[in-house]
Amino acid sequence: MNRKIIECVPNFSEGRNMENIKSITEAIEAVEGVALLDVDPGEATNRTVVTFAGEPEAVAEAAFQGIRKAAELIDMSKHHGAHPRMGATDVCPFVPVSGVTLEECADLARRLAQRVADELGIPVYAYEAAALKPERKNLAVCRKGEYEGLAARMGTDDGADFGDRAFDEQIARTGATAIGARDFLIAVNFNLNTTSTRRANAIAFDVREKGRPLREGGKLTGKPLKDADGNPLMQPGTLKGTKAIGWYIDEYGIAQVSMNITDTAATPLHMAFDEVVRKADARGIRVTGTEIVGLVPRKALVEAGEYFLRKQQRSLGVPDKEKIRIAVKSMGLDELRPFVVEEKVVEDVLAARQPKQAHLVDLSVSRFAETTASESPAPGGGSVAAYMGALAAALGTMVANLAAHKAGWDDRWEEFSDMAEEGQSLMDSLLVLVDRDTEAFNSIMAAFGMPKTTEAEKEARVKAIHDATVNAVEVPFRTLCETFATFALLRRVAENGNPASASDAGVGALAARAAIHGAYLNMKINAADISDGAVDVIMDEAAVLVADADREEASILAIVNEKISSK
Repeated sequence: MNRKIIECVPNFSEGRNMENIKSITEAIEAVEGVALLDVDPGEATNRTVVTFAGEPEAVAEAAFQGIRKAAELIDMSKHHGAHPRMGATDVCPFVPVSGVTLEECADLARRLAQRVADELGIPVYAYEAAALKPERKNLAVCRKGEYEGLAARMGTDDGADFGDRAFDEQIARTGATAIGARDFLIAVNFNLNTTSTRRANAIAFDVREKGRPLREGGKLTGKPLKDADGNPLMQPGTLKGTKAIGWYIDEYGIAQVSMNITDTAATPLHMAFDEVVRKADARGIRVTGTEIVGLVPRKALVEAGEYFLRKQQRSLGVPDKEKIRIAVKSMGLDELRPFVVEEKVVEDVLAARQPKQAHLVDLSVSRFAETTASESPAPGGGSVAAYMGALAAALGTMVANLAAHKAGWDDRWEEFSDMAEEGQSLMDSLLVLVDRDTEAFNSIMAAFGMPKTTEAEKEARVKAIHDATVNAVEVPFRTLCETFATFALLRRVAENGNPASASDAGVGALAARAAIHGAYLNMKINAADISDGAVDVIMDEAAVLVADADREEASILAIVNEKISSK
């Protein structure tokens, strides 16, 4: 189950006063649920780029607190720097990382913009995906004239989207802010086996969206061609949503193609890599590796791993960490230095900086058994049922993966890869339920422990017990349903997989039936304590699935036994 994570990259108009910068970042870090990832001050620009991430509402709150603190500490009437700017908090973009869409980030940005205008009195322009006017998707349009141009713009048709009014003393101090949403920008350098900046630039011009200027006769020394308005005519590059240049890096002694991928939907990381490889090869140059600058979303590496596995005609039904390992090796992400996932992948950096929570699924097999055997009532049958369901899915996945690369079955790899992906997804869902079941039991215990002195406390306690008990029925019902879905997979691998692995499919069917009956027992014991129409409905649905499970197990075992006896 993907956790919702977004990144926020506010730019504050202060790059010289370290005490003020620290106060701003401390205000951000004080919000529970966010992790500060990077602080990059620039003296010449007099600007600091701050990067933090977390779940959406926490990130929005942290952004608000950072904007508030910047407004207190930065006087824009005295600000000077090399970078364009119009406010104490100049820009504040939200970036989807995982489990959240760009439109959700845009909605969050607009809500924050309204709050900043209402509570802090700072005018806000909504830009990029959050723009309310098409032309304001372009940040430059929102920021035209910079801070010095605000006096003429405020209170006119060119004024802010939120909190617009005539220029006053407060705006004179805080300026205006641009709040928006954009896709994740991946900064990446492709290492070349050359020291030639000119050749690296040629490759960059081949691929970047902007391309290169057209010249007379198609020669590098030819006169640049221009349109009727005097603008240079360009030959577009092959990669949408990219910017790129070539340069030489003294530290490494090589030239690189340095690229920003601004639209990862149009040009995923792996596509950019392969295209740079293709264009470099056409010029007699090799790409020897790749360097990620800053952080990268896990999704980008997982998709890259899947891409390279697909090119190898290998099953995609493997854990994400294996896909990431394939991506790292395929693109040479570890050529210049070790690629440490916990330091380079946004979600893993966040996880490493959050308080470590104990999860049953993180225990060794023996430790899980020992914990179950202890005097504590949890983990109990519900968690064990979910784990048995996960093992059933794991066995189906294993049989599919073995078939995907069986000698002589090369033309069927995709058929079995699809099965393995399905099994991997079911296994992941059921592993989550191992802990969910114990959490549900603990919630019931916590509800029973609530105070019950006053009438209000008694009512709150009764409601909490009811809600927790309903949840303790719903969680094993999810285990039951997810496990039931493994039967279809187990049947397909039993019928079509390698006959030598038929017994594994049979054990999977046995484990699935046991998991379903176990989950149903948990549902019944919890449902007995409450009267709830919705619970009665799912109990009836569960009873039907339990009966069907017995038939599914028997049918799959018949297939398995036939396969075994015919060997």
